[in-house]
Amino acid sequence: MTLQLNDEQLLIKQSAEQFIEREYRFEQRRDALAGESFIDESIWAQMAELGWLGAGLAEACGGFGGGPVEHMVICEALGRAMVLEPFVSTAVIGARALELADDASIATPLLEKLVEGQYRLALAYAEQGTRFEIDRTSARVRTQGNSTVLNGTKIAVMDAPSANALIVSAKPSDADDGRVGLYLVDVDTPGVEMESYRAQDGRPCSTVRLVDAQALTLIDSERGLEALQSLVDHAAAARCAEAAGAMHASFEQTVNYLKQREQFGVPLGSFQVIQHRLVDLLMYARESQAKILMTAIEIDGASAEERLKAVSAAKVYIGKRARKLGQEIVQLHGGIGMTEELPIGHFFRYLTQFCSTYGSSAHHLTRYVNATAKP
Repeated sequence: MTLQLNDEQLLIKQSAEQFIEREYRFEQRRDALAGESFIDESIWAQMAELGWLGAGLAEACGGFGGGPVEHMVICEALGRAMVLEPFVSTAVIGARALELADDASIATPLLEKLVEGQYRLALAYAEQGTRFEIDRTSARVRTQGNSTVLNGTKIAVMDAPSANALIVSAKPSDADDGRVGLYLVDVDTPGVEMESYRAQDGRPCSTVRLVDAQALTLIDSERGLEALQSLVDHAAAARCAEAAGAMHASFEQTVNYLKQREQFGVPLGSFQVIQHRLVDLLMYARESQAKILMTAIEIDGASAEERLKAVSAAKVYIGKRARKLGQEIVQLHGGIGMTEELPIGHFFRYLTQFCSTYGSSAHHLTRYVNATAKP
């Protein structure tokens, strides 16, 4: 395996980093968190214009013909600025779900709108008490006349407040087995109630209640669970890339702070014990960058089993380093590291939230052990 980007991927990486540096300052994120809007439409329109929303789609769908590696380089740049816009929910999860859809006549026009920045999606699969087990759902789907209707409650639906539609996991009302289907529900459909809030890292989320909400079958229950696992795995890998970017950016800011902050008349960064800690943090950041690149290459076209092992290994590996780095950068800044004025406290919450998004490190460790123990 060659851990190296090709020329096109390097161009995407450079474009993404330059865009974030130019257009997404920390003050902009802080203002967004204080405001009432869950998305900056001008930033989203520029993402669409740059082609990011179709980076992982086939050229026939208006995309770049890329995959997980293209998503990885974009997400790493987004993580450097802790961007709040719903790239993973729409461009990674939503686009992949539409590609896997049973009915191309439904999915194709929606993909076109998605690539143009006119259609956003959010995945609603988690429920109270399910503990990352995606096959456990009490949501039910049934036929009512000529319509398909959904009933159930989903929690922690990331990016739902800015979405046009939800991808909802549910079981057929007459099924007692493990079958799970994926269904498309417009957020404005009668019977959809959303209670929105911001998560610890500032990302918009919702609790969604569905009461006889009309839906379209996106992927039927015969292969819905397999598709859902693919969506969650690709999303987890994308979040790992965001975490790697956040780790690198927060490390750089910590180094700059320690060069300026003085104690006993000399910069804190001149103390050998501090330098040793910084070397450890640099290794955490660079190891995580290398790990997510390797993971993105591994899962591109991989079987479900190989993808599962690669993603869980990355989540455990990067999660451990992200948690440690987040704690260290706050300690090295002292009390000011927890204020809203500096990015460091935001990075700490961002990295802490990452550790439990799309499965905790403990969950993924168990999943990896179970997968590798199979004969």
